[in-house]
Amino acid sequence: MYLWYIKYTTIQKDTGILLYSDNLFKMDNEKPTVEACNAHVSSVKDALYVLSGKWKLPLLIALMNGPERFKDIQRSLDGITPKMLSKELRELELNALVQRKVFNTVPVSITYELTPYTETVMPIIKALGDWGKQHRKKLVEERRRTEAVEA
Repeated sequence: MYLWYIKYTTIQKDTGILLYSDNLFKMDNEKPTVEACNAHVSSVKDALYVLSGKWKLPLLIALMNGPERFKDIQRSLDGITPKMLSKELRELELNALVQRKVFNTVPVSITYELTPYTETVMPIIKALGDWGKQHRKKLVEERRRTEAVEA
């Protein structure tokens, strides 16, 4: 049995294989078609294009509590420059994940908030957070084992 990965790469395993099918990886004995693999890679690239970068996911998380003004967002994301925040907000707005609202007040008030479409990204953010915790724990345990062996 094999673990099929991306295009033509296979990794032999003792158990079943993971195969892309209907937006899920599943155990199967059949090779995926090249078209299915290419479609999956293309979909992943699209998602990474929208969500990649140092600030996009933290920015979405910062807006989870409701609408925020530009300066408030900048304060909550320690280290982001106004230029970078503006760029990231613009890109998220173009991808329908953030909505910019302008209020006709003196002075003009502008807030940013998540769109309902952003709910489709939340399972991805949760899964990344869960994996990050698991990965950190694994690295800490390995470091402790290595230090114990060296001592």
